[in-house]
Amino acid sequence: MTFEEVMDRLQQLGDPEKVEFKKKKFGVVAHNSIGVYHKDLKELAKEIGADHELALQLFDSGLYEGRLLCSKLFRPKHLTEELMEKWTATFENWEICDSFCMAIYARSSFAVQKAIEWTEREPEFEKRSGFVIMAAYCMADKKADNSVFESFFPIIIREAKDERIYVKKAVNWALRNIGKRNVDLHRRATEVAKEILSLDDRTASWIAKDALREFEKKGLNVMGYPRNIYERTVVNLL
Repeated sequence: MTFEEVMDRLQQLGDPEKVEFKKKKFGVVAHNSIGVYHKDLKELAKEIGADHELALQLFDSGLYEGRLLCSKLFRPKHLTEELMEKWTATFENWEICDSFCMAIYARSSFAVQKAIEWTEREPEFEKRSGFVIMAAYCMADKKADNSVFESFFPIIIREAKDERIYVKKAVNWALRNIGKRNVDLHRRATEVAKEILSLDDRTASWIAKDALREFEKKGLNVMGYPRNIYERTVVNLL
């Protein structure tokens, strides 16, 4: 499918009412958006198939839905640091941030490097990107050693006082996902959550309490990665 054909399809799918619905329901504020739901973009991406050249054209079109579609057509093996910096600087809401971080960034060779680096950024969605990569990396690399995730803990503690909603939710998400990767990380993430709780800060308290509620939930399913060391486990049965 050509770039022009894809752009025509997007225009056909567009609905201005969906722009307002996503804004009111999900807090998705996007410039140059025509209103196409994620599920429709997913179906279109499946029809098109992987095409990194087309993906680049769609991103450069400036159309919000074109950029979302780019995240579904582009494959991590083609990723460069230059592209990551170019794309991430444009993120304006959680939807496009998470789409790129989960589908591409966390599955790339730059995942850990950028997760650590971007958590020091000031712009809200650049910083969020670092933590979303952490959260997604828990599933993207099933063989990664615990030391990788343990290196994220000091960063999570450091940024636990950032009260911006899309940062604090991503910090919490990263902590919860790490704590569900295997039993040892579950135990360590629980300790980290308690350390965050002791910071005597409202945002940190929310992050910690929400994580602890999940970690202490009866029958919590812990994934057990990497599988050559761990098994899937149900914890806190008593």
